[in-house]
Amino acid sequence: MSDQGDPLARIANALERLAGPTEGGIEWDADPGFVWDGVTAHRVERIDALEIDRLRGIESQRSAAHANITRLASGHAAHDMLLWGARGMGKSALVRAATVAVQKDYPGALTLVQLAPGSLASFPKLLDALIGHDQAVLLFIDDLGFGAGDAQEVLALRSLLDGGIVPRPPHIRLAVTANRRAITTRSADEGEALHPGDERDNALALADRFGLALGFHAADRETYLAILRGYTEPAGLSFDEDEALSWAIARGNRSGRTAYQYAVELAGRAGVSLSG
Repeated sequence: MSDQGDPLARIANALERLAGPTEGGIEWDADPGFVWDGVTAHRVERIDALEIDRLRGIESQRSAAHANITRLASGHAAHDMLLWGARGMGKSALVRAATVAVQKDYPGALTLVQLAPGSLASFPKLLDALIGHDQAVLLFIDDLGFGAGDAQEVLALRSLLDGGIVPRPPHIRLAVTANRRAITTRSADEGEALHPGDERDNALALADRFGLALGFHAADRETYLAILRGYTEPAGLSFDEDEALSWAIARGNRSGRTAYQYAVELAGRAGVSLSG
């Protein structure tokens, strides 16, 4: 229906949008992001992300990721990215924030597609759906880690990174986060044990296929406080450093996630919203 003056037409159009795209008819340029579940894509009308300048304590990683995603959106050569390291240090937050920042600078040039857990084996189907898409696409795999029963997903990801006989279009690149650079594991009961050196090489084999690897390390005292200020200053909040450090000690780590949780606590006490 195209008559937007007809209330029934407006309702029908709204229902069609809520229902999501049918398989094979996904409008990849309709929204800034999508979640791929292995069968089809679900629209994300607004990507949950902080302003990129609020991510502090990871300035070098922030600059590298933003530059690489900018290249991708500009139609220039860009790397697949592996963001690895300490938990809670902003790996996923950086992918989202950098994507949103680039989308603001290059409207309509970039789509973020996050792969849901367990959907890696459907990579070929997803690529088939994206192959004719003109926009740059960043495929996002968050918190990647393989167990003994994930051989099929390991092979699917390796095949995607290596290209195989069918080349991956240059406008489709990956951003993967993992807590360790060695993102593959091997079961001890798979048969003959590997030599320790071979086991290490096998664990790093997948990571080495990424052109850009960014390490994230546990925060020291000053980095933790700098991260916290990135959250509190835009909201007009102040804090006591000793209390902020005690908050981190009580939770067993100094990280960006812990800093954000303390900022939420401060905002709640002040009766304000910790806006993103």
